[in-house]
Amino acid sequence: MNQPAENQTPSGAVSLAQSSPTVGTFRERDGALEWSGRQETVRIEPWGPDAVRVRARLGGPVLQGLPGALLPDAPPADSAVKIGDGRGTLTVGALTVEVDAEGLVRFLRTADGSELLAEERAHFWWPGPRLYTAVGNGYHRLEQRFAAYDDEKLYGLGQHQHGRLDQKGLVLDLIQRNAEVGIPVLTSSRGYTLLWNNPAIGRVELAHNGTRWVADSARQIDYWITAGAPADAQRRYSAVTGRTPMLPEWAAGFWQCKLRYRTQDELLSVAREYKRRGLPIDAIVCDFFHWTHLGEWKFDPKEWPDPAAMVRELDELGIKLVVSVWPSVSPLSENHPVMEQRGYFIGTQYGPMAHADWPDKEVASTVQVAFYDATNPDARAFVWSKVKENYLDPYGITAFWLDACEPELKPGFSENLRYWAGPGLEVGNLYPAENSRTFHEGLLAAGEDEVITLNRSAWAGSQRYGAALWSGDIGTDFATLRRQIAAGLNTALSGIPWWNTDIGGFHGGDPDDPAYREVMVRWFQFGALSPLMRLHGFRDPGMPLGPEMTGGPNEVWSYGEEAGAILERCLRLRERLKPYVLKVMREAHEDGLPVMRPLFLEFPGDQAAWSVDDAYLFGPDLLVAPVLTAGATARTTYLPAGARWTDAWTGEEYEGGRAVTVDAPLDRIPLFLRDGASLPVAE
Repeated sequence: MNQPAENQTPSGAVSLAQSSPTVGTFRERDGALEWSGRQETVRIEPWGPDAVRVRARLGGPVLQGLPGALLPDAPPADSAVKIGDGRGTLTVGALTVEVDAEGLVRFLRTADGSELLAEERAHFWWPGPRLYTAVGNGYHRLEQRFAAYDDEKLYGLGQHQHGRLDQKGLVLDLIQRNAEVGIPVLTSSRGYTLLWNNPAIGRVELAHNGTRWVADSARQIDYWITAGAPADAQRRYSAVTGRTPMLPEWAAGFWQCKLRYRTQDELLSVAREYKRRGLPIDAIVCDFFHWTHLGEWKFDPKEWPDPAAMVRELDELGIKLVVSVWPSVSPLSENHPVMEQRGYFIGTQYGPMAHADWPDKEVASTVQVAFYDATNPDARAFVWSKVKENYLDPYGITAFWLDACEPELKPGFSENLRYWAGPGLEVGNLYPAENSRTFHEGLLAAGEDEVITLNRSAWAGSQRYGAALWSGDIGTDFATLRRQIAAGLNTALSGIPWWNTDIGGFHGGDPDDPAYREVMVRWFQFGALSPLMRLHGFRDPGMPLGPEMTGGPNEVWSYGEEAGAILERCLRLRERLKPYVLKVMREAHEDGLPVMRPLFLEFPGDQAAWSVDDAYLFGPDLLVAPVLTAGATARTTYLPAGARWTDAWTGEEYEGGRAVTVDAPLDRIPLFLRDGASLPVAE
């Protein structure tokens, strides 16, 4: 319940100017605490249990309705505002926010008053913790500074290929790129989680002498913060940005893919062979260049002469067809003229409409393609109408792969882009979430109640649109595999529970090379214990980029008899675990907890668990320790304190709180069951 502020003037404001010429004014307004001074307004309001939203703006009251990740309505929460003694406080459950007379903000644990996070000045004179550098027309380069803490570890921030789980000491660009996904939510070992609720292009600096969030051009500072252990923070965060839907049952199984099946016959022959061999398979992907022209969003009848028969046969085999849909539109597309005339493309401040060079059919060279503006609701409706007309209505296709949805502009100058939602620098990171929204809203409106799209990029809140993320076009060696563990765990802590990699990596890999076969086996084992299990890649020998391209074979039987037998056992392991996978997926849907979990999510009191970056929990009961080095036949891993662990293969038991070394022959990924959990791991 909101309580009245203390010591207010009749207008509701409390002026502290009598005690110092530099202090501002406090006000309680609609349950929020506001501080005003030096032409700046800071508004702090309850935003769910144990959480607040902070907005700050130069030149007037804070703005409402700007693009962001938070749902429009905050969950209810009891709160209290107090003003007096030269400061204002807002208490929301476990979190208390304190603002001093100078407008400096501190976040405290309500229970004992200890500091979770505090703003910090850059200098005792200028600038303060919030800096607004004018860039014109009411926009500013924004900087928000916080103190650094020597013992702090920092996690989340989307998906990156730097290989670090704890990102303290790093500088990360807040921008979308292939394999680099900026999701500005940060979880701290000090007991808070913070969302930078701003889709502007910028960066975050996690230095040892301070943390700084930067937006290159935006209208106001906006962030959300909650207090509590990481699991509680995930529940709170997913409640204010939206929970993921329930994963469709078929999506919990094995997805077969390669770059690329060129024809209907080629794709069907692979599906039939899986069934002939008695191998589990739930989905198969029809990749890019299956279309007539880029941006027509329909099958080329020369290569896909009877999609209805193809889908019908796949349905009979129990296999879901997933179709690649790109956001780019060739000038040769029949849709290009009307989309340009209606303003459905991303615009530019200077120069032509085109955004990328890309090959298309019936032309010898690349063409200049545009990207539809996913922030424009009319553009979303138009694109969905074509997808519905050409895939859903005639063939019943409901699963889509949303590739190149950063979007993959060349060159990537966000300063020159103009979106329906605002200038490129202010809203550029929003695009992948809005692109997945196109399909989520379209499928729901069409009466479909199961929605999943596979996306190469994402932003905060993408999960509420049924968006799965994969780790992009990555390498094919053990070093790259090792980096995916941290990438997946930080993605999980960024609110995206549906995540996977191209099993085996993307760029290359020779199926006849014994060294690469070992990589594939170890990656496939990891893939079987990933939230989604999907085989993909551009295998050797490759071909130049273009409509005729394909890569080498990439089916489980493509890797020789010994490796193939191991891959088959992994498929059957995934199939046995599918009920458990769906159980954990329901936790993500109903409670907001990720599927792939860092050890500290379940064991926050074990300090050693906060540093484990090469193993993880799959749901609450299964600890996974992938083999990440060539030639390894044993694996050492840490088992968290507070539980008893059982080797899922041998039955040997271990008390937690120590590292153990177990055998890890080529056909085995080390797995440990928690506190007597019973899962069908062993055959």
